[in-house]
Amino acid sequence: MINFHRNTKYRATPALREILQETRLHASDFIYPIFLIPGKNKKKAIPSMPDIFQFSINNLLKEIEQVYAKGIKAFLLFGVPDKKKLEISFNEKEFVFKGIQKIKKTFPDIVLITDICLCSYTDNGHCGVFTKKKEKLDNDKSINILAKIAIAHAKAGADIVAPSAMQDGQVFAIRDALDKNEQKNKLILSYAAKFASSFYGPFRDAADCAPQAGDRKAYQLPFTNSKETLLKVQADFREGADMLMVKPALAYLDIIAKVKEQFPTPLAAYNVSGEYAMLKNIQAKNKDQGNKMIFESLTAIKRAGADLIISYHARDIDEILK
Repeated sequence: MINFHRNTKYRATPALREILQETRLHASDFIYPIFLIPGKNKKKAIPSMPDIFQFSINNLLKEIEQVYAKGIKAFLLFGVPDKKKLEISFNEKEFVFKGIQKIKKTFPDIVLITDICLCSYTDNGHCGVFTKKKEKLDNDKSINILAKIAIAHAKAGADIVAPSAMQDGQVFAIRDALDKNEQKNKLILSYAAKFASSFYGPFRDAADCAPQAGDRKAYQLPFTNSKETLLKVQADFREGADMLMVKPALAYLDIIAKVKEQFPTPLAAYNVSGEYAMLKNIQAKNKDQGNKMIFESLTAIKRAGADLIISYHARDIDEILK
């Protein structure tokens, strides 16, 4: 007779399963993305992202208050201007900077992260500025502008700046600029492994940042290449990134695991808009089943190695964790 090991004894009762559970989700694991628009008393639905809205600052403060009460301590802010002007991105008199100040004044205990990119401000929807002949992005000019934005956000009160433009040297440029402008203690969360993914569609509606021509494959990572990805992550780590990110999450669990294994720094994974929308569609048809699938998916992201999960599901975290 085969002397087999009785593995099922570990799972025999609910109490045993509870005390032996290896991966646990908590509200403090999550970062909630939020969208700020100019004006007052505005709350605009995003049709491709159920239950997610663009808010003017007064209504955004109400949204933060509700989500914060559920145990969410960190928020990722995206500014969505009503005019496509590059100057808006770094002008400290504009709505994003006033919004940062107001958020931190109202909620001094939260961690406020701000996205550092140009795609919502350029008329072409790309993440940097083009050369004079408009044949390609001007990398060096772009990272100088990104550094200006980061300084302005940090001075306004952002705790963490998160460059997402995927331009070479952007982390070094931002770290150097922060250090030279009395912002040495501000952290950089780098979108180090950001892929040219098909899962971003709903977000581009939310941030009004879809490319008007072409795509972003020349600067975002190919989803086929894990070795190249690790080289990019290594570059950002060496340039001074305090935290790293993999985006998207669910289709890139292997990348999350590899980055976590190789780099001794906090790791975030972005559970992006397309991933969110798919599960929300299931949840709308069967709420209990949808919640279970959302919980399982988020657990998989953490099990793969993510310390933090950026997710639109965070606004319903109390219901999901039940």
